[in-house]
Amino acid sequence: MPPAADTTASPRTGARPQTERPSAPAKYLGVLFAVAIAAAAVNLRPVVTSLGPLLDSVRADLGMSSTLAGLLAAVPSLCFALFGFLAPAAARRIGPIAVITAGMGAVTAGVLARSFAGGTAVFLLLTALALAGVAVSNVLLPVVIKRYFPEKVGPMIGLYSMALSAGTALAALVSVPLTSALGGDWRYGLGVWAGLGALALVLWLPVLIAKRERGERAGSAGAPAKLPIARSRTAWAMAGYFGLQATGAYVVMGFLSKIFQDSGIDKGTSGALLAVTMVIGVPVSFVLPNLAARRGDQRLFVVVLASFGIAGYAGLAFAPAGAPWVWAVLVGLSNCAFPLVLTMIGLRARTAGGVAQLSVFAQGVGYLISIPGPILVGWIYQATGRWYGPLGFLALLLVPQMLFGLRAARARHIEDEAVHPAERVED
Repeated sequence: MPPAADTTASPRTGARPQTERPSAPAKYLGVLFAVAIAAAAVNLRPVVTSLGPLLDSVRADLGMSSTLAGLLAAVPSLCFALFGFLAPAAARRIGPIAVITAGMGAVTAGVLARSFAGGTAVFLLLTALALAGVAVSNVLLPVVIKRYFPEKVGPMIGLYSMALSAGTALAALVSVPLTSALGGDWRYGLGVWAGLGALALVLWLPVLIAKRERGERAGSAGAPAKLPIARSRTAWAMAGYFGLQATGAYVVMGFLSKIFQDSGIDKGTSGALLAVTMVIGVPVSFVLPNLAARRGDQRLFVVVLASFGIAGYAGLAFAPAGAPWVWAVLVGLSNCAFPLVLTMIGLRARTAGGVAQLSVFAQGVGYLISIPGPILVGWIYQATGRWYGPLGFLALLLVPQMLFGLRAARARHIEDEAVHPAERVED
């Protein structure tokens, strides 16, 4: 064996057979950890996207109005904001791995239980339980990646984003045919997704046992002195960009299938179109973080993605059935603002602690910003009975999204702005 493999030799013996044994379990644990991260990411969107193609059936069975359906589309943002703010405190007490493991348990329990809901209130409550698990994982997975894969942040963020997009697309694509195969009952079509959460939970449990995190260690390792982050213009711009892209994303996940169905496209095809919107994010989510990380700023990506969105929403408004696959691709490309903003969060702070604080701030404030959007879209549609107004509203939102993104994409560090705002250099 080559001498270079002897870097972990025992300080007492230096014997090669002893030195190489510890590296093998560590290597396998690293692979398991990466797989667990991907499995958790796969579970971050099916709670929502499995519902979109079946929304009409759920509404009819539970007696849900269009406005309540808009509220249902806003529940993810509300849960992500509320529980996202609570995630760091929980991580400081028991460690981020334990919190993510509990989050996968909440996803599994909530998705399974809501399929037995007998009314709208119970359905919303159990959906919120599942989304609570998604919320804490949303915030803490990038922190875990930064801490345990410090030399592979770009590839791991790419893996995370790609797995998230794949889970989103899978749920959108197969929800309708899977429901049909299970007898046509939406309850089975939604409840079956609890299996993905259970699989992720099984993968995270051995990681939790192997790492044996303590809350105090987790807090001290990832979060040094708390930054006055509200002083940072970049942090506020990041929150605005995150919030507006989340508004568009959750309206699309909640309503795109219905937009196509209202234009005369059948349920199965509308689910496939929603899946295309999500599938396009799989390769882009893997490539975009690496491309963005190589540039000093990411303003070009901000403008290009927003332009795709404006074109896609215009097509959906004026000719939804004319070129539905083109509109689905364009909207999907626009929604790749999500992996872009995740990458920018990692680039706009100097330390892992700064990344953690920026992630909490940008996602927490951002999801609060996104709450009214889906509700307003549902209300406009119910009031007008047409999609011109809601789609025009979404296209209009891309203008401030672009402006926030242009500010957030500049090469800045929040530590400089937050701690020394007077010394900040403006372009």
